[in-house]
Amino acid sequence: MTQNKLYKVLVIGGGFAGLGAAIRLKEQGETNFALLEKASELGGVWRENTYPGCACDVPSTLYSYSFAPNPNWSRVFARQPEIKAYLENLATEKQVLSKVYFNQEALEIRWSSDEQLWIVQTPDTQWKSRFIILACGPMHEPKLPEVPGIEQFQGEVFHSSQWRHDVDLQGKRVAVIGTGASAIQFVPEIQSKVAQLSVFQRTPHWVLPKMDTSLPAWVRGVFGKLPVTQFLARGVTYGVFESINGGLQSPSIMRRLHSIAQWNIRRHIRDTKLQKALTPNYVLGCKRILQSNDWYRALAASNVQVINSALASVSGNTVHAADGRSVQADVIILSTGFEVAEPPIAKRVYNKNGKSMAEVWEGSPKGFLGTTVEDCPNAFLMFGPNIAVSSSAFIIMEAQLQYISDALKKMDSVGWKGFELNPGVANVFNNKVQKALQNTVWNKGGCQSYFIDRNGRNSTAWPWSTFEMKRRLSQFELGDYQRLRKQ
Repeated sequence: MTQNKLYKVLVIGGGFAGLGAAIRLKEQGETNFALLEKASELGGVWRENTYPGCACDVPSTLYSYSFAPNPNWSRVFARQPEIKAYLENLATEKQVLSKVYFNQEALEIRWSSDEQLWIVQTPDTQWKSRFIILACGPMHEPKLPEVPGIEQFQGEVFHSSQWRHDVDLQGKRVAVIGTGASAIQFVPEIQSKVAQLSVFQRTPHWVLPKMDTSLPAWVRGVFGKLPVTQFLARGVTYGVFESINGGLQSPSIMRRLHSIAQWNIRRHIRDTKLQKALTPNYVLGCKRILQSNDWYRALAASNVQVINSALASVSGNTVHAADGRSVQADVIILSTGFEVAEPPIAKRVYNKNGKSMAEVWEGSPKGFLGTTVEDCPNAFLMFGPNIAVSSSAFIIMEAQLQYISDALKKMDSVGWKGFELNPGVANVFNNKVQKALQNTVWNKGGCQSYFIDRNGRNSTAWPWSTFEMKRRLSQFELGDYQRLRKQ
């Protein structure tokens, strides 16, 4: 079915980024827009990830929109159900649900040069719009390893982001593959239930103590009655994370934090051999910085063994490590992360030349200010190339939404039907980005992380402060673009 209505803006994705875009559009008086969500409910990453212990690793005061503070967070670091509820409540309060169309997965997003429109094909409908906001996010499509024999495994296999709540782990032998951000949250939750837990660790992560605690009723009361207190708490938290983000520009600064992370290992792990296996040989921050107070405690338990090796193969109920060790398992849980350097949506977006973003990028995404892409007229990409920072995702989203909002206003004010990125603008910007990244901990920290793409290029991180990000994205500079003309 083809929608007869022509929209000014289509938003793709109903996570926080897409919801923020819908709210911003509505607040600036735009009525002719729609949000397409692939699932039957909103939530994005917080809908998909429901594993035990799932929580944010940014304090709740900062992991929320500045224009919609929530005084009722129950903890410093909110858990998944609370975050999802915040998102759903926000959609209701801001009255944007009428603009949301569920079960509309964008299978193909193609620019039509003839019509000068974006055409979005979903399973049952064709949608058209002048502008498009791609708010699909990187943390929802699991990265699944290719392991010989895993498809014939005689037990249950699932990724942490597709948690099988119908699988009872009580008394089972469980193999966990990976020790990243998800694993350090769910392993302590399941450790006491299972008979045997085998944790396959290819590379150890630096794990700092998590300054988490419940927020008593009186604190929530103060936040509710005196919003300025929560505003100040947000400012302090922002300052802390901005300091860490600044430290990532220098490996020597980040090495000074190693003693804290090493103490976090020693306070729970007595076995010196295990201590060594869990201590990274790269600089803190080269991989994503993790936080936990019970990860090492769980690994020290008598029913847990850490296999300091990658998963090599599976045969029957036997799970084989690359170093030759083998364990028996009833359940395999893959905690192997997501495809961050190459956003999955890039395979579905076709530019004015009929090529997909993925084809053009060839494994190394490039954009301008992480928000627009060459040869993709009238398109905005949330969480695009080289815009990730070690702070709250909301800092990025609000900066990008300001840029997008200003772009749409300027299109109307100057009478442009649309825009294209000027040739060469993205190249100049990306050369500066790569030069600035050269000596950062992401590039020089001595590890292989998801910040680095398959071609060895850092296509993910923003090398400067978030203040600079907000400054650069505060205005849509017409000089960086050209007026869209009929081809």
